[in-house]
Amino acid sequence: MSQEITIPNELIVNQIFMLIGQKVILDKDLASLFGVETKSLKEQVRKNINRFPKSILFELTPDENTVLRSHIATLKRGEHSKYPPFAFTEHGILMLSSVLNSDRAVKMSIHIIEIFVQLCKLTNNYDDVLSKIQQTKTKYQDQFGEIYEILPRLIEKPKEEPRKKMILRSKIQ
Repeated sequence: MSQEITIPNELIVNQIFMLIGQKVILDKDLASLFGVETKSLKEQVRKNINRFPKSILFELTPDENTVLRSHIATLKRGEHSKYPPFAFTEHGILMLSSVLNSDRAVKMSIHIIEIFVQLCKLTNNYDDVLSKIQQTKTKYQDQFGEIYEILPRLIEKPKEEPRKKMILRSKIQ
């Protein structure tokens, strides 16, 4: 009987980056999740490179890698590769599980894809809420437009007239 993998969703969500307009996870993070070394993961990808079109897997350019490294917390010596990482999209992660061909890789990729789906739903819900707010504002603008114009004037502080200077003259001369 195979063991269930329990990894908090937050851990995986924190490993998803937005690069070139796509949500991706880096090779070292996937290797950790799949329980393999990054070097082994990259070797399997290179052996099966025909399964990974550029739309689902790309290698970061040196400039992109530098920018990404500057956004990640303090780098420890020897912990990060000097070579630019591979970035896997959602579909790349699915293909990777077939290349690695282990029970853990299959289960983990399913779990990761479920998280990608949840993130997509959240994004769509956010867009729906913004759209409804805009629709409501547009719908009621005609009815409440006057109120919106008058309200600022009603809550304004009244302007104080500047005081006139008073000159006091003594009666004694």
